Amino acid sequence: MTNLFILLQKQFTPEELQHQRDSIRAGAQMMIEYAQKDPEGFWTEVLQTMIQFGLKVLAALVIYCVGIWIIRLIQKGLKRMFTRRNVEPTLASFISSFVSISMTILLIVITVSTLGVDTTSLAALLAAGGMAIGMALSGTVQNFAGGIMLLAFKPFKAGDFIEAQGTLGKVVEVNITATKILTPDNRVVILPNGALSNEKINNLSGRPLRRVEWEVSVSYGVDAKACKEAILAILNTDSRVLKENTNMSKLYRELQVTKYQLTTVNYRMDAIPAPFVALKSLNENDITFVVRAWVRGDDYWPVFFDLQERFYTELPPQGFTFAYPHMDVTMLNPSE
Repeated sequence: MTNLFILLQKQFTPEELQHQRDSIRAGAQMMIEYAQKDPEGFWTEVLQTMIQFGLKVLAALVIYCVGIWIIRLIQKGLKRMFTRRNVEPTLASFISSFVSISMTILLIVITVSTLGVDTTSLAALLAAGGMAIGMALSGTVQNFAGGIMLLAFKPFKAGDFIEAQGTLGKVVEVNITATKILTPDNRVVILPNGALSNEKINNLSGRPLRRVEWEVSVSYGVDAKACKEAILAILNTDSRVLKENTNMSKLYRELQVTKYQLTTVNYRMDAIPAPFVALKSLNENDITFVVRAWVRGDDYWPVFFDLQERFYTELPPQGFTFAYPHMDVTMLNPSE
């Protein structure tokens, strides 16, 4: 009887499949004959087999419950560690999920093997299933890999204002497969991480300080030196424009820039260049001055629009008129 149960639990190769079918029929017939011949011995072996299998099931349940408890402890430990070290929330979530899923799969394999099932076939099945899923979800796998690259190298983070794949907006979420961007007109655009990690990313808020630039065109004949002084006077009267004597240490404390960021290449500026005005070009109908000034990152657009308006309203009363396309026509007197 014991040999019969061992025979029924045995794993067979595809070549033995037909023979196995015949063996199952033969085994069933043998079981019936054995039960008829020795009913007491038959039920004794059935009871022993059920007890043995029940003990295996109990052991498997204990292993599974203890394993789930250990996995939860590890998740809580990882969460505390990530919180203590100020790890990026998206990266912390991904690592926790990856560890949890990996350990759960391992726990299931151990639990199944405790029941006496050959896990070799299960491992082969998981590998084949993983390969099939990977081929079917090749695009998702690419986005997954792109998400890992973005989380590892951090070209931007949640809260940054970026331009990527023709989209301009604020990053509201970075997960393992996609990045969500909130555009200035309140649209949510979801960018796949696979393409995002392989294309140009313009992080407009990647540094705490930015340079604003304007082009001011005035008519020919104006005093260039006086015009430059008038533009500089407008810049210097705006408190948001940073000057060359700005206390950089105080400014970085105000912007809450960390010591780690200050040691990053090209992040720290030891001094602010003075506001700059220069004659850029002599055009067909006007001359153009280029104007540059440094501001805090959050002040970029307010300063740009406010000073643009001040240039327009304050320069003409001082005699610096703006040019416009025109044509001079000279009429000749035919009688002359």
